[in-house]
This record gives sequence, structure tokens and C-alpha cells, in this order.
Amino acid sequence: MAEKKAFLLRLDPVVWDEMERLAQTELRSVNAQIEFLLRDALAQRGIKPKAKAARAASPTSSSSSSRGSRVD
Repeated sequence: MAEKKAFLLRLDPVVWDEMERLAQTELRSVNAQIEFLLRDALAQRGIKPKAKAARAASPTSSSSSSRGSRVD
């Protein structure tokens, strides 16, 4: 599984309840539903998140952090 960035998110309880309801109807976890909605919002604004492999190949990224960490 790809590495994910963890962070604290504070939500109004009413928003949480609606996220939970929506996630259940779409057979997702609340976390997956939030990520889905964020990606959808980015796409509507014409922003496409770059794949991790593409970021690793960019000249501005540090290649030393990924050395030796691949597991087949």
C-alpha cells in the first residue's frame, strides 16, 4: 500500500455525521470518502495530483530517502 500522510482534522459533528452517512451509502470508510471528495474537488479545479513515482523522478526531489526501501 502507498504511504499516506497522516494529519489531524477537526470537523463539526454535523459534518462528520453526514460524511459517515455518505461513506456508508458509497461503501467507503469515512477516510476514503474524504480523500475521494478532496480529489474530486481538485479535479473540478483542473488540478491533477502527480503520481509518487513522477515526484521521485523530478530533479528537485531527494533520491536518498527512497534508496534501499523498495520491497518486492
